[in-house]
Amino acid sequence: MIVEFRTIAGIDIEVSEICLGTGIIGGAIDRVQSFRLMDRYVELGGNFLDSAKVYSDWLPGEKSVSEKTIGRWMVARKNRANLVLATKGGHPFLETMHISRMSPKEILLDLEQSLINIRAELIDLYWLHRDDIRVPAGVFVELLSDQIKAGKIRSYGLSNWQIERFEEAILYAREHGLHAPVANQMLWSLAVIDTKLVDPTLAWMDERTWKYHHSNQLTAIPYSSQANGLFQKLDKAQGYPIEKSLSPNYPLDINQMRYDRIQQVRQDTGFTITQIVLGYLLSQPFSTIPIIGPKNESQLEDSMSGSGYRLTEDQIQYIIGEDTWMN
Repeated sequence: MIVEFRTIAGIDIEVSEICLGTGIIGGAIDRVQSFRLMDRYVELGGNFLDSAKVYSDWLPGEKSVSEKTIGRWMVARKNRANLVLATKGGHPFLETMHISRMSPKEILLDLEQSLINIRAELIDLYWLHRDDIRVPAGVFVELLSDQIKAGKIRSYGLSNWQIERFEEAILYAREHGLHAPVANQMLWSLAVIDTKLVDPTLAWMDERTWKYHHSNQLTAIPYSSQANGLFQKLDKAQGYPIEKSLSPNYPLDINQMRYDRIQQVRQDTGFTITQIVLGYLLSQPFSTIPIIGPKNESQLEDSMSGSGYRLTEDQIQYIIGEDTWMN
């Protein structure tokens, strides 16, 4: 297995083109399992971890346990210098999701706490986890540019921002000679989502966003890149009803059609379903680095096997039909 690498503007280190999401690290799986999973990711050639201050806070017990477990692991392995570390702040408290926490004071508190949790002096890529459209984008650009100057972050990105707001941030940075966001994080996979059912505080890839990424060669780092294993689950079902095990965010009828077409491409190429699903993202005409969320080493190895696989435009067109931005 050979993992390929990509670069992100503003980060002077190459990142593996498969990013390890750490939402379950230290929470849904314990410290021993977490260390083993991260060890295996590195053994397979990965070097890019994505976390958040809020990860696993939905479980009882220690808060920010994902970041803290990563910090303990890096200290134990003495490998911080070999990793590209991303984490996020500015998320609402889970018990009051309707109340924004995007003031400069709250963002700085989150950043300082994340640095303590991760036991690092620098975060390579710092994400704003949410947006607050009441605040001018320039406020965030000023704030995060100051943190780059202070040496606390190497670069920053925006997660769950609408593309109009993202563009506002980039234009402000250019006009004022400040650091611009280097990457966009959104919900995106080969599966069709029902946007009416998705948490409205999230953002997903749509046609306008895709075209902006294409025109500006903006890096996309999508989460839920395998749609919670939708197509793998359909494959294992072998025709048996499995609706109850699938996320309602992904309508079964149209995604069943995509699964059938994936099967044809699978026969034509010899690729696995995972290689096709991740290959779709890796084949975009702009740099795309999918985030994976494996629960065990077997799932990790399967996901990492997607690195290096590419689909042709014809294959993508065939799988997704008329709903394409490849034009």
